[in-house]
Amino acid sequence: MKCFPKSRLGKIRFVLLLFLLLAAWIVYRPDRVGLYLLSAKREGDILFQSLPRGPLVDAIEGVTQSPWSHCGILLKEDGRWVVAESIGHVRYTPLYDWMLRGRRFRVESYRLRHLPEDFRERLVAQVELLLGKFYDIRYAPEDDEIYCSELVYKVYDRGLGIKIGEWERFGDLNWKPFEAFIREIENGPVPLERPMITPVGLTRSALVEKVF
Repeated sequence: MKCFPKSRLGKIRFVLLLFLLLAAWIVYRPDRVGLYLLSAKREGDILFQSLPRGPLVDAIEGVTQSPWSHCGILLKEDGRWVVAESIGHVRYTPLYDWMLRGRRFRVESYRLRHLPEDFRERLVAQVELLLGKFYDIRYAPEDDEIYCSELVYKVYDRGLGIKIGEWERFGDLNWKPFEAFIREIENGPVPLERPMITPVGLTRSALVEKVF
């Protein structure tokens, strides 16, 4: 099997990204998509996407009654745009790989209205402390494992003292249509009293504004 040198592989991926941008430009708002991805994005933006369909994704979106099943924080690492996220485990994912994963490449971006000058260093420091922790399929509030919106909340809370969104009681969400699946994951009863911070809950915060 022929192997491509890194420089050529990088060019191929760049061409693929340009193709995706063109597709998004055609399908979605051409006056905004290219502007955000090419020039308007900023470190610290919180990105939201809809993951490919499956029992877990359907449950996340159904329980929260939202199209958003995943989120992460946009940052730069060695000059590359990456998304700090928890999927499988807490990690940095190149922005174009992150976009490829979502359904129809749909993305929304929210931005904190006010950030201190040294916000990047403080956010990165908190992400680094959680790198490698496994994704929490039970969505518990402890640090042993971390789910996506929990990562975003804790990084901003611990790094900047900014609490984005409100934790909700799981029993107050739309869990009943997914009871059998939840019981299977829990291997027991539905955790009605468990506090959760959901992706859509982050978007409802008065501290953020939608920029894309």
